[in-house]
Amino acid sequence: MSAKENTANAAGSRRSPLPPPPPARLDPRLFVPDDAQCTRYWEDYAMLDNVAEHSRMVADVATFLARRAVKIGMDVDVPTVRASALLHDLAKTYCIRHGGNHSQLGGAWVMELTGNPVIAIGVTHHVYWPFALDLTRYFPPLAVLYADKRVNHNRLVSVEERFDDLIVRYGIPLNLQDRIGETKRQALELEQLLCDTLEVDLNACDFDSGRLV
Repeated sequence: MSAKENTANAAGSRRSPLPPPPPARLDPRLFVPDDAQCTRYWEDYAMLDNVAEHSRMVADVATFLARRAVKIGMDVDVPTVRASALLHDLAKTYCIRHGGNHSQLGGAWVMELTGNPVIAIGVTHHVYWPFALDLTRYFPPLAVLYADKRVNHNRLVSVEERFDDLIVRYGIPLNLQDRIGETKRQALELEQLLCDTLEVDLNACDFDSGRLV
């Protein structure tokens, strides 16, 4: 697969013609790895240090969203959201070195490791969500997707800044401006939905302590 094809896949796809997955609900029978176990998975798959640092920051953002959802009464399992965020780039290092679609491969790996489809779907769809933006049914994967759009490498940034970087790195060299623009529109729509639902200005939050800044 060419670099252009890889990046096109990574930039997301259009709305899926397939029916949406079942709701991402907590099932107490499913395994949810903690931070220590997720770190062991990183080591097992030789994750680069910078990818690990990015993953930790994404997990902090996603965890903030999940805790806020619980605070307002939503049925969200915080450890499930955090594990999905910590593992969202599990296949990134492998795909940097060998090619491939890191979100699809990572989702398959995480499903095999954990047996937890809620965690795996957040990995598979952390670049683009091909179904309706429904926070009630799909909070965990949508929280991971949004969190990833707020962290550029190891810095907390706005959605606009994150996509400015993506356009420079991938859009212009590989002529993917339209595809990345579509993904950006979805991220901004999701951001507004999260702000309205969680009753918080996500652009005025540090996501670490949960304080507004």
